[in-house]
Amino acid sequence: MTALTLSTAAAPGLRADAIVIGVAKGAKGPVVAPGAEAVDKAYDGRLAGVLETLGASGAEGEVTKLPAPSGFKAPLVLAVGLGAVPEKDADYDTDALRKAAGAAARALAGSKKAAFALPLADAADAGAIGEGALLGAYSFDAYKDSGKDPKAKNGKAPLAEVALLGGKPRDKAYKAAVERAVAVSEELNRARDLVNTPPNDLNPESFAAIAQAAAKEHGIKVQVLDEKALAKGGYGGILGVGAGSAAGPRLVKLSYTSSKANKHLAFVGKGITYDSGGISLKPAGHNETMKCDMSGAAAVFAAVVAAARLGLEVNVTGWLALAENMPSGSATRPGDVLRMYSGKTVEVLNTDAEGRLVLADALWAASQEKPDAIVDVATLTGAMVLALGNRTFGIMGNDDAFRTALHEAAEEVGEPAWPMPMPEHLRKGMDSPTADIANMGERMGGGLVAGLFLREFVGEGITWAHLDIAGPAFNEGGPFGYTPKGGTGSGVRTLVRLAELTAAGDLG
Repeated sequence: MTALTLSTAAAPGLRADAIVIGVAKGAKGPVVAPGAEAVDKAYDGRLAGVLETLGASGAEGEVTKLPAPSGFKAPLVLAVGLGAVPEKDADYDTDALRKAAGAAARALAGSKKAAFALPLADAADAGAIGEGALLGAYSFDAYKDSGKDPKAKNGKAPLAEVALLGGKPRDKAYKAAVERAVAVSEELNRARDLVNTPPNDLNPESFAAIAQAAAKEHGIKVQVLDEKALAKGGYGGILGVGAGSAAGPRLVKLSYTSSKANKHLAFVGKGITYDSGGISLKPAGHNETMKCDMSGAAAVFAAVVAAARLGLEVNVTGWLALAENMPSGSATRPGDVLRMYSGKTVEVLNTDAEGRLVLADALWAASQEKPDAIVDVATLTGAMVLALGNRTFGIMGNDDAFRTALHEAAEEVGEPAWPMPMPEHLRKGMDSPTADIANMGERMGGGLVAGLFLREFVGEGITWAHLDIAGPAFNEGGPFGYTPKGGTGSGVRTLVRLAELTAAGDLG
């Protein structure tokens, strides 16, 4: 993991591989952002012109490298775009700083140390820049020769150290911001590692073992239900989805408690470690990335551990509903009826609508503890991707105020999200002549139908929201900002922020 420090050193005298500065997009060309005054002075105040000559415009994520001026101990200046210049007297947006830091850290892979001289108005900016740098430096090389030896096959190790210039090492707010950035980023990157791990190495049992090890390390109570315990408890949804696989399903409960807490949050994550579609087999071209179908469980796992590391004054319980969805002679068939943990029966019309089945059991289990709120996270429907694209997740819920609070929390931490409705008329499409409900309804509005299905398994009177992260959970395109190719860790920062706001009493 990249090291992160606060530094009061001046840019010219700091020994580093590069000095990172910000450049914004002005009305008449690039504008050098605050924090880079010493660098601009060394260029006789002509740095903006030099950058423009090199083709820089200040556009978001744009990276321009140039030799450091005479007298600097660092050999390189890296200018990263921040987007539009803020309005008069306004500070730079924290997510613009986060994205710029991420782009810079990615561009400096292979470097030992970089000094970030980006705009730093307060501790929140320091946290955003630190978080962006740590997330942008992420690399998953466990299965490459270069992962064992950074010099092999021209591989480049992640940027090793980031020094935030203008930081205040002795200031409590700055120190707390950096500590938070490290804890959240390390756990988010752990979630990315899980999502990126191939399914022959990550199955329900091995995922549960990883959760157990982390729980022991961070003082979190853990309980794992295996096939026998699930059968004894009547978890028909999780067992039904995992029935076709040689790797048995698991339900993992992670409990972080604070002696000062007066609120309890439950997070529920879909953890399909590989989704073939089961008997309703996915067509060719749709299987290759299905190792990411456990991204919701990875997000929940990471959020609970982050809450423990931050010592938040709120009780947080994480439920990881883990199964592998495979076709075999023992697999659940379309037309089968499952008796869920809640006692309700579900007619399975499509075995590729399996995520809602494992979540249903976990939601009901979470409801038995009567938490103040439940949030489930899942790569649930392709319909949500069609609706919102690849970078935005949908939010549904049974309480408009809570849904709005979650949306605001997501936007605050830089996770694009959008509130979605739950039209009551779509519920009728899941009526079954055989069971209490079917796992499929109308095709149009399929993401909303899935949310209505999940609502059926939330305990009465409990506030609940559903995050469908199917779009942003796995980035099949090129990296951007602090987002890498592959697993992204979508949802982690929103859950952590929700826990922070609840601990602070800001959610009622």
